[in-house]
Amino acid sequence: MKQRFYFDTSVFGGLFDKEFEEETALLFEKIAIGQVICVYSDLTESELSNAPEKVRNIFKNLLEEQKEKIRVTPDTLLLAEAYIKEKVVGDTSFDDCVHIATATIHKVDLLVSWNFKHIVNVYRIRGYNSVNLKLGYSTLNIHSPKEIVGYES
Repeated sequence: MKQRFYFDTSVFGGLFDKEFEEETALLFEKIAIGQVICVYSDLTESELSNAPEKVRNIFKNLLEEQKEKIRVTPDTLLLAEAYIKEKVVGDTSFDDCVHIATATIHKVDLLVSWNFKHIVNVYRIRGYNSVNLKLGYSTLNIHSPKEIVGYES
């Protein structure tokens, strides 16, 4: 069974960062061989539209069967606002909260990000999941590509 991994925008750029390129490439190999579906949202699409062309092309070159688009909904925005209200992160991290909320509501297997300040951070993850449970949602697994494929390199 294919795993559904929500990719935030940082993962696509990771292919062009010396520190992150190896693990990011291994993650994209998992997509190529059919182990992982790249789940993305309309927010991811919007953020990618402002990215450098080489980053946009990584996304554009994924085949339709390798990806799944999910939508930001009013419920997503309410959950994202709850993360801010509960001070998991500050107001300036609202888009990060929308990624977390979208992945939570659409019940992906995990969210992948290179954003260690606002997303892949043990204290933030506990905060997001605390709000999720308080509001009746399930917890969300959040990892960097290195945590997913690093043991294989």
